[in-house]
Amino acid sequence: MKILVIGSGGREHALCWALKKSPLIETLICAPGNGGIEEIAEIAPIKVEDIDGILAFCKEKAVDFVVVGPEAPLVEGLVDRLTEAGIKSFGPTAAAAALEGSKGFMKDLCQEFDIPTAAYQRFDNAEDAKKYLATQDLPIVIKADGLAAGKGVIIAATIDEAEATIDEIFSGLFGSAGAEIVIEEFMTGEEASFFVLTDGENILPLATAQDHKAVGEGDTGPNTGGMGAYSPAPVMTEEMITATIDQIIKPTVRAMKSRGAPFTGVLYAGLMITDKGPRLIEYNVRFGDPECQVLCARLDSDLLPALMATADGTLDQASLDWKADRALNVVMAANGYPGSYEKNTVINGLDKAAAIEDVVVFHAGTKREGGKVLATGGRVLGITAIGKTVKHAQEKAYSGVRAIQWPEGFSRSDIGWRAVMREEQDNK
Repeated sequence: MKILVIGSGGREHALCWALKKSPLIETLICAPGNGGIEEIAEIAPIKVEDIDGILAFCKEKAVDFVVVGPEAPLVEGLVDRLTEAGIKSFGPTAAAAALEGSKGFMKDLCQEFDIPTAAYQRFDNAEDAKKYLATQDLPIVIKADGLAAGKGVIIAATIDEAEATIDEIFSGLFGSAGAEIVIEEFMTGEEASFFVLTDGENILPLATAQDHKAVGEGDTGPNTGGMGAYSPAPVMTEEMITATIDQIIKPTVRAMKSRGAPFTGVLYAGLMITDKGPRLIEYNVRFGDPECQVLCARLDSDLLPALMATADGTLDQASLDWKADRALNVVMAANGYPGSYEKNTVINGLDKAAAIEDVVVFHAGTKREGGKVLATGGRVLGITAIGKTVKHAQEKAYSGVRAIQWPEGFSRSDIGWRAVMREEQDNK
């Protein structure tokens, strides 16, 4: 089979790395790919937003199946266009991708179908938003309604900060994504990521994970696209997984079907585990990044048949096996991220890191030029390792980080701290 993966990040490198193992694949292509992906797949220099270009390429090359990595082309209707052209693909339609494309849409769905989430209101102007704000407890969460590359969520601790955030968003901080905002209560608990494949009717739960969104040590500072992750998530016990499926996932799948927009693809629930059980923070309609890296590291099955069963509506006949080992990913980002940063800096030591046992280096924002690997994005590398415990995986991943010479980059030094602390307490 000829498979095309859409995207250029660490998530897509991990998907290509996992798919490369499938005996069903004769040709693996990635568009537009990155400096790491080009080592394992053919590269097609087509931007993810170039839907016409992707369609033309699929027809010209007789692509059998398309795996869409990032959210933006899903929200823009890439799967719809591929389906119209008779090309099979993995991912939701534009109508179903609204679960991520509009936070207001998602919150309204939760309210209508009694899916546990934070109390909220939607606003399209600053005046009404501030009036509502004055009646709420602090801290409070303010979200741009649309896609903002993982940076459209601000937790405001004071009224002044909250009002300033409202003004900034409506003044164009996130462009058109901030034409509307959602203000919601601040939930207390521990965050976790839960993934399922669904064909619109059946679901296949995947492994659990936790990521670190904040840029700073101890989960402090501004939110990012993710500075690291580990799997499984200790907080997601069997009891919590069952509650999440019964109270959140299944009602959502039924709700989308009842609305005439059945969801197919991977449904990624960002959860807050509270003293009253799981509550939904938000949905993503694609694999998380960097969670995808740790999921792929633990996967012990051929990924392709499960993705194809999701598209074909036969997910009830699919299964996936997972390694008992723990996996941990440390993101290396460009100095200054999530703010402004320098591009095209040289990265050395990648071969040394990749030579460490049980370590794989996933590329995100890189390119190869003149025999060198250059950093081209904010989040640039994802050093991923597996081990018998989270502590072992953490030690291996940071050995990989230390092997890389990139003065213009940084990483957090405490990825996995909650899980490691739990392991230490359990061993006492």
